[in-house]
Amino acid sequence: MHQHIIDRRLAGKNKSVGNRERFLRRYKEQIKDAVKRAIDGRGIRDIERGEEITIPKKDIHEPVFHHGQGGVRETVHPGNREYIQGDRIERPQQGGGGGSGKGQASDSGEGEDDFTFTLTKEEFMQVFFEDLALPHLIRTQLAETPEWKSHRAGFTSDGTPNNLHVVRSMRGAIGRRIAIGADARRELRDCEEELEALLKDAPLGDTASGQQITTLKMRIEELRARIARIPYLDPIDLRFRNRVRVPVPTSKAVMFCLMDVSGSMDESRKDLAKRFFILLYLFLTRHYEKIDVVFIRHHTQAAEVDEQNFFHATETGGTVVSSALVLMEEIIRARYSPSEWNIYGAQASDGDNWHHDSGRCRELLDQKLLPLCRYYAYVQVAEEEQNLWTEYTQLLETQPHFAMRKATEASQIYPVFRDLFKKEGAQPKAA
Repeated sequence: MHQHIIDRRLAGKNKSVGNRERFLRRYKEQIKDAVKRAIDGRGIRDIERGEEITIPKKDIHEPVFHHGQGGVRETVHPGNREYIQGDRIERPQQGGGGGSGKGQASDSGEGEDDFTFTLTKEEFMQVFFEDLALPHLIRTQLAETPEWKSHRAGFTSDGTPNNLHVVRSMRGAIGRRIAIGADARRELRDCEEELEALLKDAPLGDTASGQQITTLKMRIEELRARIARIPYLDPIDLRFRNRVRVPVPTSKAVMFCLMDVSGSMDESRKDLAKRFFILLYLFLTRHYEKIDVVFIRHHTQAAEVDEQNFFHATETGGTVVSSALVLMEEIIRARYSPSEWNIYGAQASDGDNWHHDSGRCRELLDQKLLPLCRYYAYVQVAEEEQNLWTEYTQLLETQPHFAMRKATEASQIYPVFRDLFKKEGAQPKAA
């Protein structure tokens, strides 16, 4: 008896994919450390690409079987010109063989070359976002947890009374009655015509004709009773509206970037904000097919601008943060319906604001914007806590989809981002 084994694993044409995936799983911690080192060494704008990863050989060392010392062994060395049978060969002075990378030998019997391989763009981003997840959200990406919508899909013979389609049911009942009673009605019509003819032409007192008339009358009664027994509406006639649930791809998101460009926001603070916005954008690309980005910059007045002007144009003047929040709400109402778009807000500021405006900012967020947003994050690129930070802190207890953090140097951007968008767990709090 022959047995055939068919490999149906989805490894594609490249048969080494399985080995590569096992390698990535096995040395997960080393790869995560290498990716972190790579992130520290590159700009956030260049993050979405592959990376050449180097892992020290000592980190991937595996036990091996080898011959122990002692015993009698005969070995043939090709190209031997020095020894003959019976000669004793001294061990090398330094023990094991040396590596070819650095030209140094070790007593462990292995070289010192590091193991280098290339992570693809997808693998790199997967490691980068591995322990991140959209916080406290209803997942709307089609491939994960889609939204469902009910669509009509013809008729079915089973269902609830409220879905009964009366016209379609009656149409089926009429067709059934016509089909079942057709022969009986045809015979009944023939019998009635024959009876009418006999009653008209049969002579009086004819015994044969009287017996035939009696038989026809009995047959007519039987046929009428048979036709009467056909139910007017049978359970098999019932037809119900059939509805099926189909996934609706609502994988559209819009990201609002709000940044203070007043005189107190110097270039270093703008750079911190820029890094956070880019990181948030890359994070959302992992969950949504279509992403719109709206850039709103403000000082005393807010304006929607393109990306170039958002990051590079210079402005001077005071700060009225509420102008940006008002403009964000206007844009949402005009272009991005919350029923069709997943709305995210990211605001960066040094915390400086006109004193009487900070309370209005809190009210706008609490009453207008946060009910429309999936998530809203505020990053303060300054250490001192001013009135805007104090007002926003009051929202943390009542708004689960609002978070705020501080970042004063570039090395804090990634930890702050991970903290804001961590997996389900403790609710965000001010830091």
